[in-house]
Amino acid sequence: MSSQILLPRIMQIGADATQEIANVLASIGCHRPLIVTDKMMVELGYVAKITQCLAPQGIQSDIFDETVPEPTVASIEDGVAMARDGVAMARDGEYDCIIALGGGSPIDSAKAISILAKYGGEMKDYRFPRQVTEQGLPVIAVPTTAGTGSEVTRFTVITDESNDEKMLCVGLGFIPVAALVDYKLTLSLPSRITADTGIDALTHAIEAYVSKKANPYSDSQAIAAMKLLAPNLRTSYHQGDNHQARETMMLGATLAGIAFSSASVALVHGMSRPIGAFFHVPHGLSNAMLLPAVTAFSIPGAPARYADCARAMGIADAGDSEQEANQKLLAELHALNHELAVPTPEQFGIKREDFMALTTTMAQQALASGSPANNPVEPSVDEMVSIYQGLWQ
Repeated sequence: MSSQILLPRIMQIGADATQEIANVLASIGCHRPLIVTDKMMVELGYVAKITQCLAPQGIQSDIFDETVPEPTVASIEDGVAMARDGVAMARDGEYDCIIALGGGSPIDSAKAISILAKYGGEMKDYRFPRQVTEQGLPVIAVPTTAGTGSEVTRFTVITDESNDEKMLCVGLGFIPVAALVDYKLTLSLPSRITADTGIDALTHAIEAYVSKKANPYSDSQAIAAMKLLAPNLRTSYHQGDNHQARETMMLGATLAGIAFSSASVALVHGMSRPIGAFFHVPHGLSNAMLLPAVTAFSIPGAPARYADCARAMGIADAGDSEQEANQKLLAELHALNHELAVPTPEQFGIKREDFMALTTTMAQQALASGSPANNPVEPSVDEMVSIYQGLWQ
């Protein structure tokens, strides 16, 4: 059986890749970009670096810096309505492409804006199970975190504030046309974001490998990603200015994104999204909270695959049995959370009674997302409720 592999048309990877952005725009015939980003990217001077690269080619850009950490329907509408002199520039076709600069949230926002600006409607019109094949405004993704992989995926996640649901949107239309993967943009990341995005990337690789939709291509990318990510996550967390660790993490995160874009994510992500929507926990952090417990639940469905993960991560060797390798994997995931100071929901500040009151709703939303169906052990709502409750033990 064959597998369809979808990737950006252009991938520029390595130090100073962002300096090629004017050439990338020229190669796709675009010259009126809207930069979608957040205020931190402006403050750090990263937006200025992009505009300075564009200026010599006479390319003028507008900036939308109102994206939010977990994109919402309202924040996307603000981007679509980006106005100058009373004219909704994005909606009225004044831009021919979007440069997405930042972590997963600005990139996810840019993907959604690109579709709505061209085709209209509401974000809920594009939610899964619909497959969005329409081509929106071309997106040039410039990630500044080593984690989400959004620069190479066919997914975007937008929160519907009316019911606190994170809507998963899927399809060819959400794949950026180009990805500029420059690890130097991650050197200024604080340790907390480094940890959360790094564990997010590791989760992508593990879930892609154990997913029921895994295929030989996604397997190769997932294993390569784990080999890069696992040995360098602690180093990049403790030594943020370590160029070698940062570069390796950035490449690993991109490969993990390629892997899960082909194979899809599974139960961790399905259960993670509702935690983020209801309690405003950053996506990578909610993944980290869940990863050990969900892995323990899922190992019986794919013990050989999880053992492969342990070996790829360098925490088990060929002489270990599957059971030994999987025990080492679980121990490592707990140790990683401890060393990278991943808080429990309680330590994050969530009230126990509020969390418990929503466990069934969160489990139902997780199931509706489709991701749990890819898991080696497909859970019931009651089993997901039990996993949620276990986070408080």
